[in-house]
Amino acid sequence: MRPDRIRRLFVAKDYPNDIAVIDLGLPDRDGLSLIRDIRKAGIRTPILILTGRANWQDKVSGLDAGADDYLVKPFQKEELVARLNALVRRSAGFVKPEIKADNIVIDLLAKKVTIQDKPVDLTAFEYDLLEYLVRHNRQVVSKQRLLDVLYQDQEGDPNTIEVMMSRLRKKLAQAGQDNPISTVRGQGYIFELQVS
Repeated sequence: MRPDRIRRLFVAKDYPNDIAVIDLGLPDRDGLSLIRDIRKAGIRTPILILTGRANWQDKVSGLDAGADDYLVKPFQKEELVARLNALVRRSAGFVKPEIKADNIVIDLLAKKVTIQDKPVDLTAFEYDLLEYLVRHNRQVVSKQRLLDVLYQDQEGDPNTIEVMMSRLRKKLAQAGQDNPISTVRGQGYIFELQVS
């Protein structure tokens, strides 16, 4: 296997993501073969193909290779975001545009949180933090993973997560929800409530 193929598979296996966006026209290999390799390796990450190839045969080939959706360039940013959100919801088992956990309701489209039908005023980072933990409920999520989610390619300070977590817990408590987020010492955080 060529080094570039090994590198991409290494990244896909050892750095799990919520979703992958793959262009069919990669500079050093065909996107379809990358998708096939990812699926052969047992990686179930949702895959969206983003390409300039618009004929139906290419779409069929992409979906048959293991992709979950196909978007042709040019596209509107809003459509791309909506498709990515739908794929992430589906892969996490949420087909409706909202998630419920006890008294908490998260509107995934409006990016808003309510508790007992009252809005909770969260910053964008606090919202993203809560949504990620809820999507991965009853799983321990490390500080480093949360930093990667919130800051993506930028450097983030682990202490920032602690500050945001403290503020988020305080806001949830003030809105009437007992703290659903536990700290697992030395490992990270876990959202304890069952979601639906």
